[in-house]
Amino acid sequence: MKELRKRLILAIALLALVVSFGTAGYMVIERWNFLDSVYMTIITLASVGYKEIHDLSLNGRIFTIVLIIVGVGSVAFALSAGAKIILEGELQEVYGRKRLEKKIRELKDHYIVCGYGRMGKIICRELKVKNIKFVIVEKEPDVMEEKEDILIFKGDATKDEILKELGIEKAKGLISVLPTDAENLFVVLSARVLNPNLLIVARAGEEGSEQKLLRAGADKVISPYHIGGLRIAHTVLKPAVVDFIEFATKSGNIDLQMEEISIKEGSGLVGLTLDECGIGKELGVIIVAIKQSSGDMKFNPTFRSTIQAGDTLIALGEISKLKTLEDMSITKKQ
Repeated sequence: MKELRKRLILAIALLALVVSFGTAGYMVIERWNFLDSVYMTIITLASVGYKEIHDLSLNGRIFTIVLIIVGVGSVAFALSAGAKIILEGELQEVYGRKRLEKKIRELKDHYIVCGYGRMGKIICRELKVKNIKFVIVEKEPDVMEEKEDILIFKGDATKDEILKELGIEKAKGLISVLPTDAENLFVVLSARVLNPNLLIVARAGEEGSEQKLLRAGADKVISPYHIGGLRIAHTVLKPAVVDFIEFATKSGNIDLQMEEISIKEGSGLVGLTLDECGIGKELGVIIVAIKQSSGDMKFNPTFRSTIQAGDTLIALGEISKLKTLEDMSITKKQ
């Protein structure tokens, strides 16, 4: 789009230059007034064949010949360039829309992020760091943000047809962080009907909205104001704890990271205790908790705790070690 704008500016500048040249020439050579000079220049460049305003002198006729040779070609170039720019701009917009729709149709097991405000941008940045597929739906996406390497679909997330276009039937989860609780409620209701197995996370702004969103079908409801208030209080009361959590969960931290590792069926870790699999001794990874397939959470498990298929390990350690543990969780028994 920036290249098209440059070409359009160049075409307009060329046209203005030629008209200015012709006007100035008639004013100097023939001593005509400004309006007569502009009019004569325009009808000459347009090749309409109107009669000359005043009789031309010899020098005026020579100048007109030069203006026709130089100007008519320049004007034709400027007009054709302008038409091409308009056509290319329209085609680019249509092609861009079709390409976006094609990419969205190819998505599977992706996340739909409803709303691209301050919270939406943070969420998308984290998803992108983890190489998780996602698509954003926003009513008025910023032009600059559309150029980023992300999928932004312009539309109203509260409408069923928009969610269907985003492939909600094939999606893994939906995150709704729209400006109002009413909009988030509409999205949750629609999403739960369209995909009963969808993981839905919604934002609650006002007190009391959390229960409504949960009843509407949300799996998790986050209240930024409640969490923010607790975070500030804990920063004052437990600064070391907050610093540790912030350090362990910060994206891009290579020293220490907290991750969740899902144990797949048939993994070589199934049936082993934490001591037997050597997670702590060999990898130096700390298992903070084990979330069982039933949903129960076992905090601070002992070395005798047994790993079962479907468990989720909440692990703390270096990124490289956590990657090794993740590979072990999907590697089948020999």
